[in-house]
Amino acid sequence: MSRPAENTSTTVGAGTEEGSPSERLLFGGPLLHDTGWNKHERAYLEMSLWAMASSLPRLVASTVRLAWRADRRALWAVGCAEVLHGVTQAIGLVAVNEVLGAVLATGPIADRLHAAVPALIWVAVTSLVGALAMSASTAGTGRLEPKVERVATEMYLERVIRVELEAIEDEDFHRLLDSAQYGAAGARRMIRYCTAVVGALVSFAAAAGVLTVLHPALLPLLLLMTLPRSWAALRNSRTRYESFQRWAQHARAGRLLSQTLIRTDPAPEIRVHDVGPFLLGHFRSMSESSEGEQTRLARSAAKTRLIASALTGIATLVTYLALGGLLLTGVMALSVAGTAVLATRSGAASLTTLILQVNSLYEEACYVMDLERLCVEAHKRAIPVGGLPVPDQPRLIRFEDVTFTYPGDSGDSGTRRPALSGVTLDIPMGKIVALVGENGSGKTTLVKLLAGLYQPGEGAIRWDGQDAGALDRADLFSRFAMVSQDFHRWPLTARMNIAIGRTDGPLEEERVEAAARYAGARKVVEEMPRGWDTLLSRGYKGGHQISGGQWQKLGLARAHYRDAQILIVDEPTSALDARAELEVFEQIRQLAQAGQTVLLITHRLASVRDADLIHVLEKGRLRESGTFEELTDNPPVGIFRDLYEMQRRQFVDEQAAALPGQRKPADADATETSREL
Repeated sequence: MSRPAENTSTTVGAGTEEGSPSERLLFGGPLLHDTGWNKHERAYLEMSLWAMASSLPRLVASTVRLAWRADRRALWAVGCAEVLHGVTQAIGLVAVNEVLGAVLATGPIADRLHAAVPALIWVAVTSLVGALAMSASTAGTGRLEPKVERVATEMYLERVIRVELEAIEDEDFHRLLDSAQYGAAGARRMIRYCTAVVGALVSFAAAAGVLTVLHPALLPLLLLMTLPRSWAALRNSRTRYESFQRWAQHARAGRLLSQTLIRTDPAPEIRVHDVGPFLLGHFRSMSESSEGEQTRLARSAAKTRLIASALTGIATLVTYLALGGLLLTGVMALSVAGTAVLATRSGAASLTTLILQVNSLYEEACYVMDLERLCVEAHKRAIPVGGLPVPDQPRLIRFEDVTFTYPGDSGDSGTRRPALSGVTLDIPMGKIVALVGENGSGKTTLVKLLAGLYQPGEGAIRWDGQDAGALDRADLFSRFAMVSQDFHRWPLTARMNIAIGRTDGPLEEERVEAAARYAGARKVVEEMPRGWDTLLSRGYKGGHQISGGQWQKLGLARAHYRDAQILIVDEPTSALDARAELEVFEQIRQLAQAGQTVLLITHRLASVRDADLIHVLEKGRLRESGTFEELTDNPPVGIFRDLYEMQRRQFVDEQAAALPGQRKPADADATETSREL
């Protein structure tokens, strides 16, 4: 594979339909999306200034609800401070008018200055009180913002962790999740914008009230001055939001490349295979595509602001000409005109700030609405709560003509390809049941259906005759412990990597120790720098890295700590040496003897010799069932026997290839020790 060529594709504007070469090579196609999936998107892009203004109460109310949940006292402090600041501005403008009236009146200068002193005192007091109010508002806002972000983040996380696995794996749900994650940060910014909106609104009301008293014609002129900038802010905001929605997954993919380059897990392969320059080049290519889009946005914003500035200049000229006309015709006194200029400037600044902040507030609210929409969608796709109790001591779990197809899983013809098709089989409790078959045969899908992570598209799974779909899912989950070949390696301490197997009660050190001894992980922990308190994640202070085999022992210990009725082990020994593998299978036999049901998935067919029942899957269908002897000794030759003979011949070839006096391969010795093939 070569480094990416210079990015010559169309990377700006809406015409980037084919994607960059890096997108096509690394991700199979463009990562730009039509935002039509986003239900509120068109409504936002077509919004007018009046519609945006009319939405202000709803937006403020939404922000206040989040802030109320986060910190009521801080919310009261911010609200009162903003109102007080606006009141002081209004009183200050009236006091300034009194000062100008006194100074510009007829009579000796000393008398005029003396007459202006009370009003000057009011100006000073209102300025001081206003400054204190702004300080209180700033402090309250700073206290509210992080709390609101936490509340918003918890709001979607507590729902996402309870959705069906199919939702987590769904592309559209993940795109909504991308935007909702931005919405949590947007909720924090909404506090700042909402505070500014309330402050600007009160300030504008004060200035507008003073202008209306001075002369009614001044208020429409004030509104005229702010319209161009308001139009520009709304237009630019629309463009930014549309761009974000379209480029969200492209940006996520770029972050994935950059994070991959600094993560510890792929670091060895990146260095040995010299993958770093390759990924860095494609990161650069994708970043250049994003930079092209940012350039387009900047040019569009500059053009819009230039037009708005020209229109604002014309409106300002008209306003001051009107003031001059009122002054020349004697309709307005000079002192009143001076106050009108100050009130106009103050009101224009407040109204411009108000429009800009409302626009920003609405832009952030769109992301927060995505967060709220995610919560609604997560509620619809949530794992059902309640149901019939799972039998305490079931005797048999039966799959009856079960068919399952992954959402969006289509073949070349566009038809949906089932992962399981018409599967009927029994899982007797208290036994070792093995699932075997080649990759893609449906073994892992079957155990996920068994554990309640997926629901059958057709057919039923029955626990002693009761349909699993009607059972309490939480109770169902509690019956299982899983050790998959790609089980999660928690970036936590060694102790928590075991104890996290059951978090519905207090951590029990004795059980952790017992689970570690069971899985052969006690020695692994003893060799760690800080024992049980060793952090198993490189890149953090005190972090430590262990081998794949050591991780697998911790995973087995975690499953044992969970102490569930059914243990699902998917390739439990893939990273273990031959001696440790024998120990694991001996432990599995002991569990079955103690009454625990073990569902074993493995490619090493000699390891399932002691299974009570073996199910053979091929391309999503059940092909054979029986004991080891029934599947290997009885003609005609079947799939299991073919696979077993192929592995046996490979083992014999390894023995024959050994040099005279050379020690036999470890796997061969261990397997012979266990049982002759």
